[in-house]
Amino acid sequence: MTLTAPPRLALVHAHPDDESLWTGGTIAHYASLGVHVTVVTCTLGEEGEIIPARLNELRAEAADQLGGYRVGELRSACAALRVNDHRYLGGIGRWRDSGMVGVDANHHPRAFIGGDLALQTEQLAEVLREVKPQVVVSYDSNGGYGHPDHIRAHEITTTAAASVPDVLRVFHAVTSRDATAAGLAKLRDVEGVPYRMPEPGELPVVDDEIITTRVAIEPHVPTKLSALRAHATQVSVWQNGEGAACYALSNGITQPVVGTEFYVLAAGPAEGAETDLFGGLNDVERMR
Repeated sequence: MTLTAPPRLALVHAHPDDESLWTGGTIAHYASLGVHVTVVTCTLGEEGEIIPARLNELRAEAADQLGGYRVGELRSACAALRVNDHRYLGGIGRWRDSGMVGVDANHHPRAFIGGDLALQTEQLAEVLREVKPQVVVSYDSNGGYGHPDHIRAHEITTTAAASVPDVLRVFHAVTSRDATAAGLAKLRDVEGVPYRMPEPGELPVVDDEIITTRVAIEPHVPTKLSALRAHATQVSVWQNGEGAACYALSNGITQPVVGTEFYVLAAGPAEGAETDLFGGLNDVERMR
C-alpha cells in the first residue's frame, strides 16, 4: 500500500465504542502501517445501557452523566488503537445520542436525528476537507442494525464524502454471516464462555455475497480487545488462555471476535480493494 499522497483514513461512527466494535482491528492495522487515522464520533452515547451496576446512576434517567464518562472510555480506546486524530461532530456534546426508535430521547433538543441534516453534513464535510482522507468508512443505509443515529451517520457521510474531491472510496462496515457463524461454532466447543449464544436473527449480519473487502486483522485482535475493554460501561470481554475470545453488550449475547473485518464498497473504484481499503489507489492518484 503506497500512495503518492500520505495515506489517510477517516471513520465516522455514531457513538463511543462503535469505532472499536465495528472497525477496531482495521484502525489498528492501518495505524501500524503509518496511515493517518481520523475518527469522527457523532454523539457521546448518553443513552447507552450500563453493564457495571456500580455505575448505574450515570444513566440518562438518573444523573445523566454517562456521556461525560464515555468520553474517557473513548479516549482510552483511541489510544489503544493508535488513532492519530479524534473529533466530535460539531464539537464535543453538540449532538446527543438519540436512543432507539420510538423512545423519548428521539425528541431531545440536541438529539442527533432531530438535528439539521444539512448542518451536520457540512460539519462533517469541513473535517473531511481539512483531513483530506482518500478512504472514508461508516455504515450502510440501515446503520448496520437500524439504530437511528447510525442511519443518520450513514446519511451525512454519504453526502459529505461525495462533496470532497480528495475522498476516493467510501466503505460500509458490515458483519459477515459466515464468519460470525464459524466463530460461534468454535465458541460452542469452548468451556467457560459466560454469555448466551444468539438465536437466529439476533445478531446484525449480512450475506457474504455482498461483501467486497476483507481486511485481515488477526495480528491486531489483542489491540481490538484492549480497545473494547476500555468501553467497560457498554462492552464485556471474555477470552481464555488458548486464544478464544468474544464479547457481549448489555443484552448478554455472545459475539465472536474474528480475524477479519468486513466492508462493502459504496463509492469509488473496486479494483484492488478486495483485501485493502487503499488497494489500487496509486493509479487513481496518478490520473487525477
